Amino acid sequence: MSRTHVLDHKASNKLVKRIYLTLITMDYYYYYTTPLALLLAWTLFQGFNLLVALTRNRSRKFPPGPFPLPIIGNLRLLGNQPHRSLAKLADFHGPIMHLKLGQISTVVISSSDMAKQVLQKQDLAFSSRSIPDTVQMDNFHMFSVSWLPASQRQWRNLRKIMNSHIFSVNKLDSSQDLRYKKMEELVVYCERSSQIGEAVDIGGAIFRTMLNLLSNTLFSKDLADPYENSGKEFKDLVEGLMIDMGKPNWVDYFPVLKIVDPQGLRRYNSHFGKLLKFFNGLINERMELRKLNGQKSSDVLDTLLTATEDNHQDIDRKHIATILLDLFNAGTDTSSNVVEWAMTELLRSPEIMKKVQAELAQVLGEGNPMEEADIARLPYLQCIIKETYRMHPPAPLLVPRKVEEDVEVRGYTVPKGSKVLINVWAIGRDSTLWEDPSVFNPDRFKDSKLDVRGQDFELIPFGAGRRICPGLPLAIRMIPIMLGTLLNTFKWKIEGDIAPKDMDMQEKFGLTLAKLRPLRAVPLPL
Repeated sequence: MSRTHVLDHKASNKLVKRIYLTLITMDYYYYYTTPLALLLAWTLFQGFNLLVALTRNRSRKFPPGPFPLPIIGNLRLLGNQPHRSLAKLADFHGPIMHLKLGQISTVVISSSDMAKQVLQKQDLAFSSRSIPDTVQMDNFHMFSVSWLPASQRQWRNLRKIMNSHIFSVNKLDSSQDLRYKKMEELVVYCERSSQIGEAVDIGGAIFRTMLNLLSNTLFSKDLADPYENSGKEFKDLVEGLMIDMGKPNWVDYFPVLKIVDPQGLRRYNSHFGKLLKFFNGLINERMELRKLNGQKSSDVLDTLLTATEDNHQDIDRKHIATILLDLFNAGTDTSSNVVEWAMTELLRSPEIMKKVQAELAQVLGEGNPMEEADIARLPYLQCIIKETYRMHPPAPLLVPRKVEEDVEVRGYTVPKGSKVLINVWAIGRDSTLWEDPSVFNPDRFKDSKLDVRGQDFELIPFGAGRRICPGLPLAIRMIPIMLGTLLNTFKWKIEGDIAPKDMDMQEKFGLTLAKLRPLRAVPLPL
């Protein structure tokens, strides 16, 4: 081979090696740098989104609140008494406060002025419900007046049915005799306990009275024996339901957990499922009777069934079952809790009890039955009930609301999708509104025109606006009658040798606020 050919061969090899090295380098570059480039691009994209969000949020001023931790947010701050924990946080952060509870933005209202803004002046924007996961079982929330959006025609129809067929003035006036009968049964039950010196479970007795009152109004039958300690199973179901809806549920804070339901609150054999099954059984029973004899009753159930047949009001039997459940939830547990707390406070304050019993004796005559017309003639009894509502509101955070769009409130932005809590317990303990707010003092209402009907935001135990509790007209009749009847028929003594100042005042938190340990008191002859 000539020298020239050798040189050409070497040059060729060098070129091949150079090309090979170049290709290797390019492959290496592509293999390692492309993912890095993609990662960089994704990071820049996310950074851009974050910058847009931050820029957008600069124009939105969120309410103040505690700094959230990663993932859990402010959940650790709730504790087992959220109404109290949130009231303490509001003392520091203010009457409108923003928290991050898991993945959910939550705004807490803790003053009467801010409550008026939200529940009256901007009621429409805050009229949707934040629906707990437990309520979504079997699509209950799509048929319930408690949870349907207030903007829907279905919600308006159901409210109209309740207002016209159950809670109208005419309906309530026409059913007074039934309520008197239930009061007589309550007195007989207490007399039997008095004769043997046995203590009465006050909350249980009142619950049973309200249970039978509602059941007779709705479907003409007692659900509990008025003279025995029955109805406990039903009471446990309703109370358990209220606790389930009120207590922290991980699924409500982390919706991604819905598929596993870590606390098991959506089981069909839960309180919701059992109550719905019970009411569906009553509906089936009534429909069979209507088929057999063709007779119709004048009670609410027959009225609703007739409405489904006529189809004039767009309701079906599923709506009827949920109406019944809504009414029993709203009318039994809450009323029994209020009377139980009132009796507890009176037993702790013997001088106040003597004063109200003196008023009852003067107006009614000692031991005489009380009528609904007498309520207006008993101002001190009314003061006691208002003071009980102030200190022990039946629903301490009301029923949670939700905003469907960003809403401006006093210069703050309540972000779209936020859960909204109205802490009426905190409003009732607000020292700027009430002198010595932790002291039970009915005299503070002596010369006050404050009422509980949703117009005076210092005292809104039933809520306000279009979402005000539909059972309010019945409650403002029944609670004074039940409390007045107990006080004007018997003297009362705390069970055991417990001094009034040592009475247990612990609360059991749920959607409603019950006593942790039931009040037991012995009725004594006057």
